[in-house]
Amino acid sequence: MELLTRKYPVGIQTFERIIKEGFVYVDKTDLVWQLTHYATFVFMSRPRRFGKSLLTSTLESYFKGDRELFEGLKITNLEKEWTQYPVLHLDLSTTKGRSTAKELQRALTLMLKRLDVYEDNPDELTPGEKLGGLIRLLYKKTGKQVAVIIDEYDAPLLDSLHDQTTLEAMRKVMQEFYVPLKANEQYIKFCFITGITKFSQMSIFSTINNLKNVSLLPRFATICGFTEHEVQTVFKQDICEMAKDFKLTPKEMYAKIKFKYDGYHFAGGADAVFNPFSLLNALGDRLLKNYWFASGTPTFLIKQMQHFHTDITTLDSLDVPESAFDQPTENMKDALPLLYQSGYLTIKDYDAEGETYFLSIPNQEVRVGYVNGLLPTYTGLNSGDVQVGFALKFWRALKQDDIDLAMSHMQSYLAGIPYIEGFKQKLAEATTKEGFYEYTFYLIFSMLNVYVRTQVKVAGGRVDMVIFMPDTIYVMELKVGDTARHALDQIDARGYAKPYLTDGRRVMKVGIRFDADKHTVDEWKVE
Repeated sequence: MELLTRKYPVGIQTFERIIKEGFVYVDKTDLVWQLTHYATFVFMSRPRRFGKSLLTSTLESYFKGDRELFEGLKITNLEKEWTQYPVLHLDLSTTKGRSTAKELQRALTLMLKRLDVYEDNPDELTPGEKLGGLIRLLYKKTGKQVAVIIDEYDAPLLDSLHDQTTLEAMRKVMQEFYVPLKANEQYIKFCFITGITKFSQMSIFSTINNLKNVSLLPRFATICGFTEHEVQTVFKQDICEMAKDFKLTPKEMYAKIKFKYDGYHFAGGADAVFNPFSLLNALGDRLLKNYWFASGTPTFLIKQMQHFHTDITTLDSLDVPESAFDQPTENMKDALPLLYQSGYLTIKDYDAEGETYFLSIPNQEVRVGYVNGLLPTYTGLNSGDVQVGFALKFWRALKQDDIDLAMSHMQSYLAGIPYIEGFKQKLAEATTKEGFYEYTFYLIFSMLNVYVRTQVKVAGGRVDMVIFMPDTIYVMELKVGDTARHALDQIDARGYAKPYLTDGRRVMKVGIRFDADKHTVDEWKVE
């Protein structure tokens, strides 16, 4: 296929259409086959726009026995029978936005009535009763067990996470809806449920005691998203063509794409995967934009972070047990499970001996979009104003290797922002000035157009900020009310710069004193 005729399936979630219309398809069908033979009832959570709907559509085509769609794909080496089964494919995104339990019940009923196979039965009054009736009807008509595929199962509940009363009423509706899945187990060949969050099996799926959660299993970690091998083979020529537009070598172009969109891990020790939505958009447009965030930052996530007073400065480096982030959404004691399940944090490493996971922000796209969403919420500052008013100037000064000029830009910018009304209001609401300015520094520096890491864990503790430029690595320690000299001494005493001394780039240590009364940088020292 010539490159100019290659079509990228951006926003296309139907397997049949992708195959028949010749869209680029990354073959995951071997994993699809393994998934269908792993257990009868399977649950998997993945972030939004990560290919969950395409996965459910592929499962539908497989159970319908549409063998011709799979010609030449890996599954043909595994599947020999291609038995046709009746399929119930339910997309619960159609029930979003319902504010009461009664509205949700009506939406679920309408969803079922719109199915081609639906037949009305006056004895079936609730959505659950109608779903159970459909399963039995299809079994009776065909003599074969039914494949039940449920996409975006949590869509009706996400907008109610912050309202426990509404959430509880909605949850009861969903409980009743899922009861037939267990009650009609003998009529079900396979049941697959997917969404973003993980609600407890003891609540939503209380009757399905054999539901297998495969969200963190290494064997299925790459079923959604593209691995490095897949990107470098399937999209090799696309990256070469994109490199010409950017006047880069293919290797340099790949590095930029990887830095922007790679880095998600869905199991300890599993291969990393690229965000498929962003990568396909980038290759189609031949641009490096923040596509995932342009499609909308979930308001439910921001609300939960505010509700739990999330310390955003810790999110670059978290050592936690599995129970801290893979727990039922309704049992959350902080926003960490939601941040992980939504894709704002990912697994970066796993300590098998201690059974702990190292979580961090996946890549530059998530970092920039995440900061753009949080900056107004936490500081009252407009991300666009920060980008032009400070971040761009600071970045350019660092490119010129002029740290003093960069710090001068920081000093003048910070001296002015307390007069912005939104910033003043957030500052007045803050528990402490020191804590508020930590957030402000974190968010402003995280949006710089360079690789910036904050609260970086090293042997001696956590360094406030590390900035990676092409020729120089800046190791920065910020002190509120203390001296720049003490900040510099802390870098030396705790060995903050040591991990970077073998990098090959020059390492510069920067101690910064911030005056909370003057609202700006008071002094800095560089070594």
